[in-house]
Amino acid sequence: MYRRSFAALALLPMLALAQEPRPITPRGPLEPAELNHIKVFKTVSPSVVHITTLGLERDIFSMNVSEVPRGTGSGFIWDANGHIVTNFHVIQGASAARVTLADQSTLDAELVGVFEDRDLAVLRIKASREKLPPIPVGSSRELLVGQQVYAIGNPFGLDQTLTTGIVSALNREIESMNRRTIRGVIQTDAAINPGNSGGPLLDSAGRLIGVNTSIFSPSGASAGIGFAIPVDEVNRIVPRLIKDGRYIRPSLGVSGGGTNLNQALRLPKGVALVRVAPGSAADRAGLIPFARDRLGRLVQGDVIVAVNGEAVATLDDMLTLLERRQIGEKVSLSVWRAGRTRVATAVLGSSTD
Repeated sequence: MYRRSFAALALLPMLALAQEPRPITPRGPLEPAELNHIKVFKTVSPSVVHITTLGLERDIFSMNVSEVPRGTGSGFIWDANGHIVTNFHVIQGASAARVTLADQSTLDAELVGVFEDRDLAVLRIKASREKLPPIPVGSSRELLVGQQVYAIGNPFGLDQTLTTGIVSALNREIESMNRRTIRGVIQTDAAINPGNSGGPLLDSAGRLIGVNTSIFSPSGASAGIGFAIPVDEVNRIVPRLIKDGRYIRPSLGVSGGGTNLNQALRLPKGVALVRVAPGSAADRAGLIPFARDRLGRLVQGDVIVAVNGEAVATLDDMLTLLERRQIGEKVSLSVWRAGRTRVATAVLGSSTD
């Protein structure tokens, strides 16, 4: 039937088949929300970059070693000196990295510093200042669930992609590459896919409020649950990486025994000390670790249960609180020993001490 119908159609005069194009219906002005989407993208996209990582590969015939593409991710321009912020996991294990700017020029990047605990890394490229517009930096402290957000990145290698959504939740916790807990994380339903990692999460004013770092998805693609490291953390850590090449953490100079030790010895929640470094901040404050005497009997040590009045249940909790402080700053420690709690004052040292 279809063959007969088309055959009959072919016999019709061609003139009878000709039609004028449909008239275009005027659409009217863009909605305010659309105008803001456009404005944010035009303003911020020049600050967003595409990162290609390289790995070393040996030719099985010639045995020559060459660099080959290894993976891709996103990043953004931090300052006019060419510093680029991205996720640590974007460049982890790479032998080199290249950065593609919004004008499609590609430049070799050098590694400035990384902080695995917060999945952050800083690269640097050499380019004219005109090509390096720094991203506007906002604050994550006053974010509210329901706020409009934007993500710009390179999902699946597709340059300069904009997605929109809202702040779905605040103060989430995710695990970093070295299994440290990242707290205060922003959850969003803006589409984040592989390749978006390291790109910016923006508020409706086009300001950086987070660094897109991971998704929760059984399929590996966006399922409407993405996570971003809050910008207040980024703004605290990145300047130190630029200055020192690494994040030097304020330190007490102690090691904790973990929750199993607390349970086995029926200790309160906190950091049960198993080592206090000689001459460290904790040592100067009079803290002592749990130990065994010559007869194998347990010698009671200290359990740090709070720092500046904030309770700590694990070593990870304590490290997170200390990272908010400065080297040389005094902190108040609530310390439990043998059923009694006292307050000790310690002057923070450096994690490199």
